[in-house]
Amino acid sequence: MTAQPLRIGTRGSPLALAQAHQVRDRLAAAHPEMPAPEICIIKTSGDRVTDRSLADLGGKGLFTKEIEQALLDGDIDVAVHSMKDVETWLPEDLVVDCFLPREDPRDTLLGAASIDALPNGAIIGTASQRRSAQLLAIRPDLAITLMRGNVGTRLGKLAAGEVDATLLAVAGLKRLGLDDAIGAVLDPGEFLPAVAQGAVGIERRAVDSKTAALLASLNDRPTEICITAERSMLAALDGTCKTPIGGLATLDGDRLSLDGMLVWPDGTGLQRFQLSGDSADGAAIGTEVGRELRRRAGPEFFEALV
Repeated sequence: MTAQPLRIGTRGSPLALAQAHQVRDRLAAAHPEMPAPEICIIKTSGDRVTDRSLADLGGKGLFTKEIEQALLDGDIDVAVHSMKDVETWLPEDLVVDCFLPREDPRDTLLGAASIDALPNGAIIGTASQRRSAQLLAIRPDLAITLMRGNVGTRLGKLAAGEVDATLLAVAGLKRLGLDDAIGAVLDPGEFLPAVAQGAVGIERRAVDSKTAALLASLNDRPTEICITAERSMLAALDGTCKTPIGGLATLDGDRLSLDGMLVWPDGTGLQRFQLSGDSADGAAIGTEVGRELRRRAGPEFFEALV
């Protein structure tokens, strides 16, 4: 009997396809004996509605729900995700335990040489609560307007003068081969990225040991350690798309450092906390950072936003 090709589920955006093709190529290189994996494009709720914020639509799971359902139904064998779009808690029968090497996790500002260089009252296009809140914490005079769509759409709106500036993930531009479009890269010491930004995760059915064996050689352990810490922080915060949260874990040998942030949507009350420890304790470090940020923000923060 001829072996069936592994079916890779993904969104249809150029960035999502670039990531899925990267997974496909790595699988083919690691397992030349198997049939070439197939790419299966699945349209998600987040792709269909682009004129409202994710917070209004119900959260970032809108980019993964239909793909995860296809995985649960057996229509695909793995799902490729930008980990920043993955819900904090996965469906019970699914796991993400394979990560590609993380790309640059930072944000880039397009339209000005720095946040300080933006004109007074400049119009900034973004759909991210985290980005808008951190911008307002630094520059309360800025005007934030909703701007969704894929990378090309947002670059086009900026070029057309619909906004004065926007922010994008450096990782997305690099994966699309748009390195020349990268503007002012923002220092995480001033502007924290989204949890798991720049990381690609591969989701599978928990009981599918055959697929797990195929994926094992692709997993980048340093990325897994950092994403585990960041997502543990997010779980402790019970964060949603309505809560502006940032986080970045870094490794120095066996030493892990996690920097976490939360802030009110209007840019007030920003709280940051950093904790370091042994990389083997990444999940515990993430939980502790999340708990401390939750304590500092106070119950009213989550009562108002969650």
